[in-house]
Amino acid sequence: MKYSLNDLLALMTMLRDKQYGCPWDQKQNFSTIAPYTIEEAYEVMDAIVRGDRSDLKDELGDLLFQVVFHAQMASEENAFNFSDVVHTIVEKMLRRHPHVFPDGSFDSYASPNPLSEQEIGEQWQQIKTQEKQAKGKLEAGLLDAVPSSMSVLSQAVKLQKQAGKVGFDWLDVKPVFAKIREELDELEEAIEQLSHTEAEAELGDILFAVANLARHLSISPEQALMQTNVKFRRRFAYIENALTEQQKPLTDCSLDELDQLWEQAKANGL
Repeated sequence: MKYSLNDLLALMTMLRDKQYGCPWDQKQNFSTIAPYTIEEAYEVMDAIVRGDRSDLKDELGDLLFQVVFHAQMASEENAFNFSDVVHTIVEKMLRRHPHVFPDGSFDSYASPNPLSEQEIGEQWQQIKTQEKQAKGKLEAGLLDAVPSSMSVLSQAVKLQKQAGKVGFDWLDVKPVFAKIREELDELEEAIEQLSHTEAEAELGDILFAVANLARHLSISPEQALMQTNVKFRRRFAYIENALTEQQKPLTDCSLDELDQLWEQAKANGL
């Protein structure tokens, strides 16, 4: 027997049932569940970076469960239900892809209007602006469109993209490298005189500049750092396994010994 989406929806209703459901699930609300939703999204990304399709299937299920959980709680408040969520996203995607669905319906799929990638991006932004106007939700400032709840690296990239729309941006990547070197020099030269708060601010400037570099290279800083984290885990595990075979504790090793094992891990393609 293979379970379906309807089974998942039924399961969620049962878990939230006030009489027979799970006590933990019963007491949750949007605020308490939100951190788990973010965590599951990162675990999906982690599985993608590791190239583990089996884990990806599992993590996508966990993320879908989060969507179903939020929809169930909204249904209990008579705000909306899962079907409304599906309807809204399908309607939105049809509306935002007029180059694929000219009249905003599946019926017009056979006669798409080909556009360049840049034209598609501009069209997408125009449609989003129109949607916000219709809802009376236009932001007071250009950067108000960037949610403060985003991860800080992604938020930095999006802030820079928004500012770039009005020309507040470098035209190529060379000045970005110069900016990073400038920020590093400022922190290095002043590190002994700076307070912890000031050093933190200077380091923030460096990270912001690095996020800007990632944007100019069309690289996600979140994914790039995730890949490095995975690589670090892999190489450090090599060190631990090598020392286990030698029956030698990590704490008994010098930095030079650990560095040698690290280089071995790199040489082995880890």
